[in-house]
Amino acid sequence: MLKLVLLRHGESIWNQENRFTGWTDVDLSEEGLRQAWHAGDVLRQHGYMFDIGFTSVLKRSIKTMHLTLEAMDLLWIPVQKSWRLNERFYGALQGLNKADTIAQYGTEQVQRWRRDPHELPPPITPDDPRYPGHDARYRHLTARELPLTENLSQTITRALPFWTETIVPALRSHQKVLVCAHGNSLRALVQYIDHLSDAEVAELDIPTGTPLVLELDDDLNRLNQYYLEPPTQPGPG
Repeated sequence: MLKLVLLRHGESIWNQENRFTGWTDVDLSEEGLRQAWHAGDVLRQHGYMFDIGFTSVLKRSIKTMHLTLEAMDLLWIPVQKSWRLNERFYGALQGLNKADTIAQYGTEQVQRWRRDPHELPPPITPDDPRYPGHDARYRHLTARELPLTENLSQTITRALPFWTETIVPALRSHQKVLVCAHGNSLRALVQYIDHLSDAEVAELDIPTGTPLVLELDDDLNRLNQYYLEPPTQPGPG
């Protein structure tokens, strides 16, 4: 049996402010820093070890990985970053307060933007300051790879090459893998692994800072999944 641990980053400042974040590179809140350390604390208490970590290129995910590994005394293991594990790109919604957006567009429309795997938020244009083509970390991406908006289905399509070409080989070589990413990029991976329907993934919510363990057979079919319990004693941070 193979085990894969998925971890959504700790609470970010924009999570705290109830804003759409997407690829905006916001930092962890004080609570998010605590959640990241606690995630490592609970993994350590349950006897987990990792050989390799994978994360996005956004600081809230990178810092969560760093603090989690520090709590486990595993800062020495290799960590690979990829834009393919980034959060879903929310287009023109990025930076907007969710309550204000509901007031403007209505609860039903906002819920479709957030949960319907095929619903696209309003796009930005390449001259928008939020366009990732202006960011040096994405300079190697093609114009086709740089999103103007993105739904969950497109997030799956974007994440799958990294899953199949990088994460799967690590699992098949029996490395112990930790993936620290974002709510929607992790929902995308879980939908693919679990063969979830659109209706099922619409109901899927992955909480911040809580390790999700997937037990897989040798063909990477899920046998079981569960969240680890919180640590009995909080760590520093």
